[in-house]
Amino acid sequence: MVSASSLMAFAAMCFVVIAIPGPSVLFVVGRALTHGRRTALATVLGNLLGCYALVVIVALGLGAVVQSAPQALTGLKLAGACYLVHLGVQAYRHRGRLHAGLTTEEGERRGDLRTVLDGLLVGATNPKGLVFFAAVLPQFVNHDAGNIPLQMMVLGLIPAGIGLICDTVWGLGASAARAWFAGSDRRLSMIGAVGGAALIGLGVIIAATRH
Repeated sequence: MVSASSLMAFAAMCFVVIAIPGPSVLFVVGRALTHGRRTALATVLGNLLGCYALVVIVALGLGAVVQSAPQALTGLKLAGACYLVHLGVQAYRHRGRLHAGLTTEEGERRGDLRTVLDGLLVGATNPKGLVFFAAVLPQFVNHDAGNIPLQMMVLGLIPAGIGLICDTVWGLGASAARAWFAGSDRRLSMIGAVGGAALIGLGVIIAATRH
């Protein structure tokens, strides 16, 4: 299987890439500012599942197919970008309802599964993640040990774990800052607008990025 030195080298590379805030971090922060800690943590879980789904896709050999087909990669990128814009528009439109969501148990519990699925879809349609795994994972497997797909899936647990920790820290930090704004309907509405605008801007950036 994968050697200890390969695991450490791969973990170091993943930490450098993940520690720098990117689309997943901005998405989690935007959801935390708009909806709070519970939604942020559910988004982190969904993003984790989406991230590992990309690992499985690469391990099964589909990553190379998508990477060699520019049209498929472009379609994947645009699908994720459009969904981010959709979430941002919804957050902006319903920014005035945030206070009610904070003060009612129903508002706190509503939509956990939907939130996880949102995060999963965004994570799984991240073309940068797909290209990263397709380019990096094969470099750290032990070809002599065989069972390459299983080795890639084991390696994929490392960025998933690192991403889980980093995204959780960002989400909790953003949701804690949001608590201060909860004392004012106006401030809370402003946070909803900022969170929605951040998601829209993130979607536009991803759609406009060529590489």
